[in-house]
Amino acid sequence: MIVANILPFISTCFIVLSAILVAVGWRLIVQGKREAHQKVMVWGAISAVLFFTIYLTKTFGYGSTPFAGPDSMETLYRIFLIFHIVLATVSAVMGLVTLQLAYTGNFLKHKRLGRPTAVIWFITAITGVAVYYLLYILYPAPETTNLIDAIFG
Repeated sequence: MIVANILPFISTCFIVLSAILVAVGWRLIVQGKREAHQKVMVWGAISAVLFFTIYLTKTFGYGSTPFAGPDSMETLYRIFLIFHIVLATVSAVMGLVTLQLAYTGNFLKHKRLGRPTAVIWFITAITGVAVYYLLYILYPAPETTNLIDAIFG
């Protein structure tokens, strides 16, 4: 089951890469480098899609990884995980809308929505890395389970 063990690491690398590219893209637009900003942000979006694709492949192909840490931390972990999932969903929708605004040339709305979208994506990436650390490094589970049980127990 080596594939099931490596996919979470690869997907986490893509979420981190995506956040780094968004940060670089933000810096580029502040510097007035619109074309470079656009290219970097497209690669940031591609990295996010790759993350999500690998996540779905692992989840539906091999199962979800349950929390295997101490019982005393389980409720806190589940609250943290749900917070991460909500942020990821919100930032994904906001990201799609932000990209659509840019491609349709509505740069004023794009700029207004892009800032909070980027900040939420940064938080999503950080909490995603924390979830990865808890599930695969600190408290690795011996086996996978279904998605609903992995989230809600």
